[in-house]
Amino acid sequence: MQLFRRLTNIIFILIIVTLSANGQYSAIKQYNVQWNSQSKNSSESMPCGGGDVGVNVWVENGDLLLYLAKSGSFDENNAMLKLGRIRVKFPEPISQQQFSQTLNLVTGAVDIRTQLGNLSIWVDVFNPNIYIDLKNNKALKTEIIYESWRFEDRLHTNVLENRGNSFKWLKVPVKTYQDSMVQQNDFFIFSHNNHTNGLNVFDYTVNKQGLDSIKHLLYNPIKNNRSGGVINIKDYLFTHISTGKYMDSDYKAWHYLQKKASKNHSIQISLAIAQNDDYSSWQQEAIGTLQKGIQQQKQAQKNSLKWWQDFWNRSYVHTYDTNSYISRNYTLFRYMLACNAYGQWPTKFNGGLFTFDPVFVKKEYPFTPDFRLWGGGTMTAQNQRLVYFPMFKNGDFDFLKSQFNFYTNSRKNAELRSKFYWNVNGASFSEQLENFGLPNVAEFNSKRPEGYDKGVDYNAWLEYQWETVLEFCKMMLDMHYYNREDIGQYIPFIESCLRFFDEYYRQKTRLSGIKELDENGHYVLYPSSAAETFKMAYNSVTLIAGLDVVVNDLLNLPQQFYDTTRYKNWQKIKQQIPPIPFRQFKGKTLIAPALVWSRVNNTETPQLYPVYPWGQFGVGKPGIDTAINTYLTDTFALKFRSHVGWKQDNIFAARLGLTKEAFHYTSLKFKDGPHRFPAFWGPGFDWTPDHNWGGSAMIGLQEMLLQVVGDKFYLLPAWPKDADVSFKLHAPNQTTVEVEYKNGVFKTINILPAVDKSRIVLPD
Repeated sequence: MQLFRRLTNIIFILIIVTLSANGQYSAIKQYNVQWNSQSKNSSESMPCGGGDVGVNVWVENGDLLLYLAKSGSFDENNAMLKLGRIRVKFPEPISQQQFSQTLNLVTGAVDIRTQLGNLSIWVDVFNPNIYIDLKNNKALKTEIIYESWRFEDRLHTNVLENRGNSFKWLKVPVKTYQDSMVQQNDFFIFSHNNHTNGLNVFDYTVNKQGLDSIKHLLYNPIKNNRSGGVINIKDYLFTHISTGKYMDSDYKAWHYLQKKASKNHSIQISLAIAQNDDYSSWQQEAIGTLQKGIQQQKQAQKNSLKWWQDFWNRSYVHTYDTNSYISRNYTLFRYMLACNAYGQWPTKFNGGLFTFDPVFVKKEYPFTPDFRLWGGGTMTAQNQRLVYFPMFKNGDFDFLKSQFNFYTNSRKNAELRSKFYWNVNGASFSEQLENFGLPNVAEFNSKRPEGYDKGVDYNAWLEYQWETVLEFCKMMLDMHYYNREDIGQYIPFIESCLRFFDEYYRQKTRLSGIKELDENGHYVLYPSSAAETFKMAYNSVTLIAGLDVVVNDLLNLPQQFYDTTRYKNWQKIKQQIPPIPFRQFKGKTLIAPALVWSRVNNTETPQLYPVYPWGQFGVGKPGIDTAINTYLTDTFALKFRSHVGWKQDNIFAARLGLTKEAFHYTSLKFKDGPHRFPAFWGPGFDWTPDHNWGGSAMIGLQEMLLQVVGDKFYLLPAWPKDADVSFKLHAPNQTTVEVEYKNGVFKTINILPAVDKSRIVLPD
């Protein structure tokens, strides 16, 4: 690398000149996905959505089908329910001839052309309303059919099915309760209300974790959670109820036939989720949302169209020629993330809003469309972070709040368990975390030995793995450093997490010996864990790096975020954090996973977490040779290297400026997934669509194109010299960086606000 000093073959424009709107939309349109034949089944569906609603859209055997999903549809078992299947039938089935189905990224809609006319499926970004607009060549009568596989109570007789909820492999009598389907005047209403009697995951978890005495104090998002929706049937007449089977699920179907044939027509559906034990008020609110959507449909479409246009103007990455699939799938994945931009709950790493019949992912799971491996309400921190970290460079700051809310809403429960188990202050969060802030009950393991610490997961992978919450603390802090947002609301949460580590480990050490710190005045972080891999560790590198970076970022905040007492406390914690552990291997210094560890339990490479996400080593930083040695020679790093799922090798390589390795693994990650829609990756280690696969691919590409170190902008720090690319990405301090690089030459470098040329570093 060298500081930019020469203007040869480089055009600098120091005042931002963005691509014109039309030019940017044309570039985005090239990534539209178009199919010219119908789909065989739901695995060949296409994602569509907006706000917090996701719809799988496909045409099969002449019928239009939609799976409905909305953020937060957690049932009493913490499965994340689909809200039903819509089937639209026509007087004559849609023909394979003259057929096309297109995901139109600029409008956020799925557009279908048929011999009968045109259909457009789109979602209001600002209200949970779904529209199916039909423009027929001649007047037709359409039939709307609502299909439900939850038409009766269903006991889970196959224990594997519980892996789709929070009971996982526990042998308990799990039941999925039936939904309610009723017609009221001009509306067909479907809903699932969580049962307060009988088995439910919240009560079961609290009991097994010994917290019944404080149960009344605990936050419970499961109780009375009601999820469902409303279909406008004003122009339709009920005809009959039928039964059938789709893939592995029996269903009942409610049929409504259009009263009068029409050429132009719109079908409107509204989805609703709320913690409300009063069915009538929930129903009233759902109907009201739908009625508003009907009355304001044109304005809703206009507002949503503008939102998508603004969204695509925030950022982009365009690669060319044989590498164009990289930017196409990058863009498609970003679209999928945008479909839950404003969800009350974060986008799930294991499928998001777009799961489909599970048998098409793995044959050993012949269950209903509600199934996804690793549960619906369980959040796995190491996976979730990869979904949300890339949103910073994309400029999608508004998307991050649902993930932050997940943690801040759970803070009280996390603090109560710390006080209850160990009599320490602060919030303790496990790795496999329920949406109410307690460890997943199956991973916690009810078969624990007598006297085993009730606050620790009795689990070979998860014991003492609490440090992953620090990555979300970093994200909260980055909201200020990137977007200058007021993060005052998050400071108490971050402090609570730090307080736990401070008090817990000082107490743990004090109970084992006379002193609570080591001879250098540092924490004795034992037992700790370096990810899920290096277990029973002494001074885990992931915990040390996380504590160090989070406290440093706190100390660098403007004074508006702290008082003298707070600042002095942060300084004290900083002084007590141990140094990063190192080890010698074949005459070279490597970053170590910990000072010592007792066993290796998984295939992560936490010794490189100081490279990413913590950024203590990398391009433009001291000690990069040590980090490169770790990447290239550490036997565990080499053994575990892969592009699959949540693997981060592409990100590590990019952060270290290892162009060949970064491009190799990032390219593999961005290859088309195994299903018809190319960004439906997985299952990897998790489920399909694998969102942490997409997130880690996205991060790696971003880091290849732009890294900001101190006040320096490193452009293309790990990008091949012979590969063309253009991009617009976000950097700290509300800065955007726009670059066009072709034929080995920087055609354009636009940074806004403008920076001095000496701060821009180009590749050698």
